[in-house]
Amino acid sequence: MIEFNLLQKIIIWLIPIIFAITLHEVAHGWVAYRLGDPTAKLQKRLSLNPLRHIDLLGTLIIPIGLLLTTGFVFGWAKPVPVNWSNLHNPRRDTALVAIAGPLTNLLMAIFWALALRYSFMLSLQNIAAGTVLLYMSNIGVSINILLCVLNLIPIPPLDGSRVLASFLPARGQYLLHRIEPFGFFILLILLVSGLLGSFLYPAVQGLKSFIRVLLNF
Repeated sequence: MIEFNLLQKIIIWLIPIIFAITLHEVAHGWVAYRLGDPTAKLQKRLSLNPLRHIDLLGTLIIPIGLLLTTGFVFGWAKPVPVNWSNLHNPRRDTALVAIAGPLTNLLMAIFWALALRYSFMLSLQNIAAGTVLLYMSNIGVSINILLCVLNLIPIPPLDGSRVLASFLPARGQYLLHRIEPFGFFILLILLVSGLLGSFLYPAVQGLKSFIRVLLNF
C-alpha cells in the first residue's frame, strides 16, 4: 500500500471536498433557474468550474485546517444567489431548491461508491492509480454523506430549515428567520457539546449502509 505524504493527502482530500461543496451550490442555482429564478444563471453561477464557487475561507482554509488538526472536515462555498420571489410557487419551490443540494451530495456519494468499487479492483492488481483512487473515493463517499445529512438539519441557514419552513405557517417561518443570525453559533455549541456528532454518526452510518445495499457492495 502506498504511503502518502502530507501534501499528497491534502491534494487527494481537496478534490472530492471542492466538488462536494461547489456542486451542492450549483444544484441550488440550477433548480431555482428551472423553477423561475434566473439570478444564478445571470451571475454565471451555474458553471461547473469550481473557481466560480470557491470561498477562500470556507472551501480551502477551514477544511485544510480542520483536516490537519482534528481529522474532521467541514466547509462551504459561496452561496448561490436565489431570489425566492421569482419562483413560480415560492412555498413549494423553496423546498425543492433547498433539497437539491443535499440530494446532489447523495448522488455524488453514490458516484464515489462506484469509483470505490472500481479502485478496489485496481488496487488488488497493485496498480498505483488504484490506490490513489481508493483513498480519494473513500473520502468522496464520506464527505458527501456528511454534507447531505448535515445540511438536512433544520437549523438556519442549513437547507433543512428552508424545507421545514415550506411546511410551517407564517408564524413558524418568522421564528426560523429570527433564529438564522444565530444558526452558526447553535451549530458550534452542538458540535462542541458532542450532540451534533451523536446525531450525525448514526445517520451517516445508516446512509452508508443504504448505499452499500443499493449497489450490492
